[in-house]
Amino acid sequence: MTPKPLVFLAVLAFAACGIAFPSCGQKEDLTSTVDHSGSIETSVTVEHADSTHDVVLTTHKVWANGNVYSTIVHRDTVPGLGLISTEGEDSSGNTRTVAVQKDYQIFITMK
Repeated sequence: MTPKPLVFLAVLAFAACGIAFPSCGQKEDLTSTVDHSGSIETSVTVEHADSTHDVVLTTHKVWANGNVYSTIVHRDTVPGLGLISTEGEDSSGNTRTVAVQKDYQIFITMK
């Protein structure tokens, strides 16, 4: 299964804040680009390692003066969540119930 990256954590956090608490969802806090002159870009993905384990991959890119100064990667093995049943569709349009590995939800708290 393809990992589901969260490339811009700031966008996610501020969007979630705007949904849960409209008064804190200031539009000037949202961004679709990373300031390469001086910022830290963080992504979080969860990859299925095997049927009983997942790997949380956290990557930080440190941007300074238009260049990536450093890339810091953390890998943590966590228990897999097992299988869930869901509807799947093949290329012919036929649907059927299939078992797939359950994905973790990712919540990010920023202060």
